[in-house]
Amino acid sequence: MAQMTERMQELFNTVRTAILSTATADGSPNAVPVGAKKIIDAETILISDQFFNKTLANMKANPRVAVTFWEGHEGYQLKGSVTIETSGQRYEETARWIQEMSEKAGFPLKSKGAVILHIEEIFGVSPGPGAGKKLV
Repeated sequence: MAQMTERMQELFNTVRTAILSTATADGSPNAVPVGAKKIIDAETILISDQFFNKTLANMKANPRVAVTFWEGHEGYQLKGSVTIETSGQRYEETARWIQEMSEKAGFPLKSKGAVILHIEEIFGVSPGPGAGKKLV
């Protein structure tokens, strides 16, 4: 497992939207914006599934994903494997979190599942000579 630094975690929490990239079992790519995201610990993030269709099918067929986030000239890509939880304490907490978010936004949202990314590698996506360099 790879661990995000405090700075990486700070940036992840600051950006409103990250990009979740998945692929089918035969490698056809898919990327979607996600806003309902949070850090569980330095090695694990959670993304709530409200609208995933192709993304969910891809993760079930191929659990390897990447999450990319950036602001200005600083950014990171987290790569690893996901598990999908549709019951249990973490899912119930996620469902409540999304319900609260829905009420604040005045927009109907309902969590269908908690996608848990176990971070295995971290890459820099900042422009310059180190772009794409494996950091952890």
